[in-house]
Amino acid sequence: MKVVTKAELDECFDYINKCRSEVAKRVVGQKDVVDGIITALIAGGHVLLEGVPGLAKTLAVKTFADVSGLEYKRIQFTPDLLPADVSGTLIYEQGTGKFSVRKGPVFSNLVLADEINRAPAKVQSALLEAMAEHQVTIGETTYKLNEPFFVLATQNPIEQEGTYSLPEAELDRFLLKLLISYPTPEEEISIIKSEGRANEIPVNKVFSAIALQKCRDAVDAVTVADKMLAYIVSIVNFTRADVALKMNRRNDIQRYISFGVSPRAGIALLRCAKVHALFENRSFVLAEDVQAVAKPVLRHRLVLNYEAAADNISADSLISKIIDLMPVP
Repeated sequence: MKVVTKAELDECFDYINKCRSEVAKRVVGQKDVVDGIITALIAGGHVLLEGVPGLAKTLAVKTFADVSGLEYKRIQFTPDLLPADVSGTLIYEQGTGKFSVRKGPVFSNLVLADEINRAPAKVQSALLEAMAEHQVTIGETTYKLNEPFFVLATQNPIEQEGTYSLPEAELDRFLLKLLISYPTPEEEISIIKSEGRANEIPVNKVFSAIALQKCRDAVDAVTVADKMLAYIVSIVNFTRADVALKMNRRNDIQRYISFGVSPRAGIALLRCAKVHALFENRSFVLAEDVQAVAKPVLRHRLVLNYEAAADNISADSLISKIIDLMPVP
């Protein structure tokens, strides 16, 4: 197994900090969101951004496209959008009597699925193959997508008119769900000073495809002890009814959960914990790395029941309780 060197660690750490600095020129505050997007970009996963209008969700995505230099396309999801508008379709050419392929906007490196919950499930499902397999089938032919391929989707949590809940199968394809909060008064002063022209501020390209690949190679070489793997599995298992019942914790946690997380969540937790170790300029994973990424990795994968809604219990609060209960290796 390849071992990451100190020089490689320092190089990745430098890339990460430069990316943070460049994004901060346009996006004020939102450190957790910025770090979350960088984490997903390095880990090779997709991100669901949730926040009320006006909190710079779209600006953050466009800024990352500029900082990375990746090919960027935006899909504005609307109720009348069709799957072919996302993935592409076959067009009949009368002159030749043959069909030609018109590739959709999903054929890009960084795809912004803006207000993804405004389109019905049939359109959202057009992204499933692309997000999971990095390929799209049009007609009888399957086409590989450009690499790296990265989907950043946004949704508004307060507006229900004309929106559709994302299917659990699609939610599970997102590596992270990041919640965008309101800025502090000091941050808001800086935002208002810009008068909405933050997107005009120039940023430097610092996180190229080459730099991204170096960071991904470093992540692959980050060491994870067996006890850390067991720790991750214990957190994932505790969201499931049979395990929690055996540990006599069903009454205070499990009774709010309809379905626990899948094994894909454990893989995501491991991958993101390894990236977080890079954030700390370390070549090995600690329990604090797992804890730092647990909420954004698990919050959208937990399916809560009506009792949780009645008692105003959130997925984040349950994840916090589970982490508190798990013995730290």
